[in-house]
Amino acid sequence: VKALFLNQLACWHSTGLPSCSNTMANAELEVKIKEWYAKFSTPDTDRDYSKYFSIIEDLRNQICRHTIENAGIVLQVDNARLAADDFKLKYENELFLHQSVESDINGLRRVLDDLTMNKSDLELQIESLNEELLYLKKNHEEELMSFRGVTSGDVTVEMDAAPGVDLTKLLNDMRAQYEELADKNRREAEEQFNKQARTIYLNISANVDQLSSSKSEVTELRRTMQGLELELQAQIAMKQSLEGTLAETERNYCDQLGQIQIQISSLEEQLLQIRSDMENQNAEYQQLLGIKTRLEKEIETYHRLLEGEGGQLRPKTTIKAKHNKKLNTHNTEKH
Repeated sequence: VKALFLNQLACWHSTGLPSCSNTMANAELEVKIKEWYAKFSTPDTDRDYSKYFSIIEDLRNQICRHTIENAGIVLQVDNARLAADDFKLKYENELFLHQSVESDINGLRRVLDDLTMNKSDLELQIESLNEELLYLKKNHEEELMSFRGVTSGDVTVEMDAAPGVDLTKLLNDMRAQYEELADKNRREAEEQFNKQARTIYLNISANVDQLSSSKSEVTELRRTMQGLELELQAQIAMKQSLEGTLAETERNYCDQLGQIQIQISSLEEQLLQIRSDMENQNAEYQQLLGIKTRLEKEIETYHRLLEGEGGQLRPKTTIKAKHNKKLNTHNTEKH
């Protein structure tokens, strides 16, 4: 139809117009232009793209929603990482305290060993002093027995000498001195023993209390450390799980974004093709409109000429009309 219409316009332009009025020629030309435009332009211009708009809007909403979800997951991972770092710091502090307490306990154990050795030495000294005291008591008793045996016997000694010293008094004095010395040594030994034993017992009691307190503190710290280790392992497991979920979500979203990008590219290509087709059709329409304008001007010119020349041009116009009619019939049969 387009080729027939263009051929007919060319024929009119070269051979002249058919013998009809200006109104009928314009009406016929407008009808043909509308038919051609309705046949070739309407399907493209009336194409409905609203369904693609809804799909694109839905995809945009999904992208926004998944982006927000990704941001939330990233925030959770960051919070879990911060919590893990916090627990790690607490664990290091507790480990430092644990090592410090163990060092103190080892020091107290060395002190306890030293005190045990001192206690053993003092016990040996006490045993030695007791043995010495028993030995002194035994010697004292033996001396007393010997002195008593001497005083109880009948000994008569006649000497031609000056009167001697009273042996009984001398022995009694010696016995009193030995008893006083033995009592003094015994009291001093008992006082020294009691003093050292009291000091040792006080040190042992204080160290035992401190050792018990340190043991309970170490037990509590060990229990706290075990709890922190379990919580740290749970946080690490949750972090790994969240990282795996995040990676899987990112992969899924990348695949979806790739599909969406492909659809968007396809729609953009279709829109570009539609714009190109519309521009081409607009250019053709403008070309036809220009041809129509020129033809209208020529029709008006020929109409004025026909009105001016009268009957002289009628036979010639009739011949041209018949010639154009035959040419149109020939072109129609060809197409």
